[in-house]
Amino acid sequence: MAVHPYHPYSVAFDVMETLIDLEPLAERFADIGQPPDLLRPWFLRAQRDCMALALSGELRPFPEVARQALRTASGNTASEDGITYVLQGFGRLPAHPDAEPAMRRLHEAGVRMGCLTQGSRAATTAFLKSSGLDRFVDAVVTAEEAGVWKPAPGVYRAAAAALETPPEHLALIAVHAWDCHGAKRAGCLAGWCSRLEVRYGDVFAAPDARGDTLTDVATGLLELTAAG
Repeated sequence: MAVHPYHPYSVAFDVMETLIDLEPLAERFADIGQPPDLLRPWFLRAQRDCMALALSGELRPFPEVARQALRTASGNTASEDGITYVLQGFGRLPAHPDAEPAMRRLHEAGVRMGCLTQGSRAATTAFLKSSGLDRFVDAVVTAEEAGVWKPAPGVYRAAAAALETPPEHLALIAVHAWDCHGAKRAGCLAGWCSRLEVRYGDVFAAPDARGDTLTDVATGLLELTAAG
């Protein structure tokens, strides 16, 4: 008989791309004379550089790394004022439509929620307030404050501690397979939403729940049972 985990006591949501829709930032790229399709390679570069710094034993604030990544991605043609203008857009970005229903579903089930992000606390709290999602969130944990970057095990355990939950009863919800893999390797549960990547990478540890929307993922996590 296969043994399955209990459903989580707490859930930590990844923020960038999982809750936040980054696409409107493309307009800000156009406003500063940069191609709108630079958004994706710039964001991937910023994520990579954050991980590279962490692997080499150094942490730097995400806004600082994102600024340097945009300098490089633009071929050093973006002005410092222009880069500031783009980065200021983070706190003004909308939530994906499935974010509120997913959080409401978990809230109604009595599950505590937090956010676990590579981004800054200021931008994250501004986003949560403007989107109205702050009413569901009990804690915000940033990689910088945790002292370790995703997907190192310590950052997921920091989220569990902030939500006063044993790691095995904390679930991460994300649209990134690598992030779900990190949570699994840290002894947590994981729920993957296919909205961004479509198919889950077979090089990563399988998530405990998956779905096309965050609401589907939340429901799947709540349906986990002790044994099956």
